[in-house]
Amino acid sequence: MSTKDMILYEDNHLFIIDKPAGISSLPNEGMDDILTDMKDYIKMRDKKAGNVYLMPVHRLDKHVSGILVMAKTSKALSRLNKTIRDMEFKKFYIAELTHLLPYDEGELVHHLVKRQFFSDVYNKPKVFSKEAILHYRHLHHRFYEIELTTGRYHQIRAQVAFMGCPIVGDHKYGAPNKRTKTMHLHHARLSFPHPTTKEIIEIDSKPIFL
Repeated sequence: MSTKDMILYEDNHLFIIDKPAGISSLPNEGMDDILTDMKDYIKMRDKKAGNVYLMPVHRLDKHVSGILVMAKTSKALSRLNKTIRDMEFKKFYIAELTHLLPYDEGELVHHLVKRQFFSDVYNKPKVFSKEAILHYRHLHHRFYEIELTTGRYHQIRAQVAFMGCPIVGDHKYGAPNKRTKTMHLHHARLSFPHPTTKEIIEIDSKPIFL
């Protein structure tokens, strides 16, 4: 897919792309990242002399594909961050699981460990956890549509793996077939209010593995 073909929506405030699997959302030492690629593309396309302002509003794991929203101004970034905090981002993923979940439709609620460290005072481990909630709906075969209520680190991957149904290709969370190199998790649908007009923006993207 060419850089131009990745662009799903663009205006003076937003830059929304269809991120391929296998590339990081943000700069990571010694690795390619989609943010740098998009900045270089805009700089060349628009013949900009100075720096290009572009910041992801949310992240996708390196091996996750799909919709990635970036802000083209600091004001848009601030307003979109508030939109996320107010839970006005409606995010839907498509996932192929190694096994079927117990019901055709349902809710998963877990508490995911955030981090662990040793207290300087008591020299004892402390564990922090946050509630993780998602809704799932069976589509066909082992494909599911998943709506995130919360947005925790590796949330979908961890929750379905806990249920004994890891995502196909997610070897970190127990998917058995090492020959499957692509993780079958795709951010497929998103709706949210525009940061300035408040018009509801709706974006769709189809996974290549469906």
